[in-house]
Amino acid sequence: MNRRLFPLAAALAAVFAARVSAAETAPRNPVLLIHGIKDDARKMEPMARYLRAQGWDAKTMSLRPSWGQKGLDVLAGQVAQFVGENYAPGEKIDLVAFSMGGLVTRYYLQRLGGLDRVQRYITLSVPHRGTLLAWLIPNDGCRQMRPGSAFLRDLASDAHRLAQLDCTSFWTPLDTIIVPPRSSVIPQARNERIVIAAHPLMVWQPAMHRAVASALSR
Repeated sequence: MNRRLFPLAAALAAVFAARVSAAETAPRNPVLLIHGIKDDARKMEPMARYLRAQGWDAKTMSLRPSWGQKGLDVLAGQVAQFVGENYAPGEKIDLVAFSMGGLVTRYYLQRLGGLDRVQRYITLSVPHRGTLLAWLIPNDGCRQMRPGSAFLRDLASDAHRLAQLDCTSFWTPLDTIIVPPRSSVIPQARNERIVIAAHPLMVWQPAMHRAVASALSR
């Protein structure tokens, strides 16, 4: 290397090292992980344990009932209550939501004041635009997850508000629960296609744990 370039290279290296150090030591928001249909907090615990090992304060909660017997707007009220009881007033948090939990948290964000509490919003195989499989179950929650439902139309009416968050949507083209799989893609998010073999594996695969940690680090 030309000797004249040594000072420049050294300066660039110092700047890079400083930025990496700042990223590693920057305070992290607590993370709340929300499960999907017919599940409870245990579904998200493997991902939560991974995040805790990486230095995050990661909590899980159970939505009850979770099989769609109640509307997603009702379950969103449980999220709002959990946030109010477990985090300091005004404290920013990050949300990670799987499948049906993503629509529950969408309602919390857009209708129950969650946009003021959340900085990063990460969804995993969420039927943002509905799933055809929801036609198989005739209960309140599943009716709301059908493409074109009044619930989804209402959320779509001001979905642009999600752009104020750091929003990431992970989806897999191999999803057989979110039909079609691209229903997880929304313009307000950084949409990241990741090839995972099955819907439930979106919260279990180590590759997804790393991807979520990376999104939370932005």
